[in-house]
Formats: sequence, structure tokens, C-alpha cells
Amino acid sequence: MEKIEFVLTEEFIELIKLIKLLRIAESGGQAKMFVENGEVVLNGNLESRKRAKIRKGDKIEIFNYEITIK
Repeated sequence: MEKIEFVLTEEFIELIKLIKLLRIAESGGQAKMFVENGEVVLNGNLESRKRAKIRKGDKIEIFNYEITIK
């Protein structure tokens, strides 16, 4: 599993924006599909909210990526 550390400069970032920003998805629409298809785990729980607010300390797993928010 590839580990990624993402440094958050704002209070939060929406889940689909993060997936797109990290280039895991090629577009916002593709990022939404990943969430809708149950590909995203947030802090150990399946995440179905496309616009979930991701904050410092969160951990996201999608495909072979493990993203830690700093």
C-alpha cells in the first residue's frame, strides 16, 4: 500500500476534492463514482458522503493508497 501524507492548510477539504487533488481520480465525476461505489474508507469506516469534511488526523484508504491528513 502506498502511503501519502497530505498537509492541510485550511480547516477541512471535501473528500472528492482531495481525491481529485491527489490525482487518484482524473475528474470530480470520477471521484464521486469512487465514493458511490464504496471504494473509500475514512477512519476505518466505509464513507458514502461525497462532500465529507476531511480534517487533520483523518486517515483515508482508497484502492492501494493510505492517505494521512496532517
